[in-house]
Amino acid sequence: MTCTFADIDAIEDSSEVDSTSRIARTKNNLHELAPMWYSRRIVKRKILLALCLTLLCGCSTGALTPGATLLSGITQYQGEMQRIGNSPERWPDRQAAGGTLKTVVTATVGGSAEFFRLVDLDVRKREFMITMRGSVRADRMQEMKDELIKMDEEIVVLKPVIRSQIAVLPSRGEAQQPVESVATLGLLNLAVDGFSSTSPRGLDAPSTKVDQYVITDLGSFATVRGPDGQTHRCAIYGVPEEGAEIRCEPVK
Repeated sequence: MTCTFADIDAIEDSSEVDSTSRIARTKNNLHELAPMWYSRRIVKRKILLALCLTLLCGCSTGALTPGATLLSGITQYQGEMQRIGNSPERWPDRQAAGGTLKTVVTATVGGSAEFFRLVDLDVRKREFMITMRGSVRADRMQEMKDELIKMDEEIVVLKPVIRSQIAVLPSRGEAQQPVESVATLGLLNLAVDGFSSTSPRGLDAPSTKVDQYVITDLGSFATVRGPDGQTHRCAIYGVPEEGAEIRCEPVK
């Protein structure tokens, strides 16, 4: 897999198209993507190219992997959305967070139209829900509720496709051990399943099974229980502007 300027332009061009659409929908109290300043576009291009070279061309040392980097990117995106909050005036920041996650997706998964669409739908859903908390006409409110249902239905269709795309990511790290590999895949599956989900999270920590391993996401770390009963504690460690790795240690 390669990462080219065409991949970068695909993200930026789609953002600009969304910006034009947003202007037309402003009267409906919806806030879509704002146009990027040219200088910011250049900086973003340089950062993304460096990340692509690091992850996909093997220029880095250590155990940085695309799978762990994608996990870190999703976590940072969700944390940034929480930090930004629900103020309608902060829509440019929410759009920027979505654009940053698309950058990580390009550097790890590649030019995944399905993943890009999933991010766009999540950002759009957030803007809808924020707008609906304000003063909206009854007929427009119903239209927005109907649109949210359609978006959720599309998200359900996108997720299996994305899971198949990320299934090969853990194996790309040459230094990655079996436990780290299944931990990465399990956590990625959980992250995609929970992305933009409207289902309330239960009291139990989310878990999934990869082969004969059980992976449980406990937030700040995860556990992996193997077929022999041995449990490992795993955590993600990031290197700014380079990527991330997952480290697992046996629990004694």
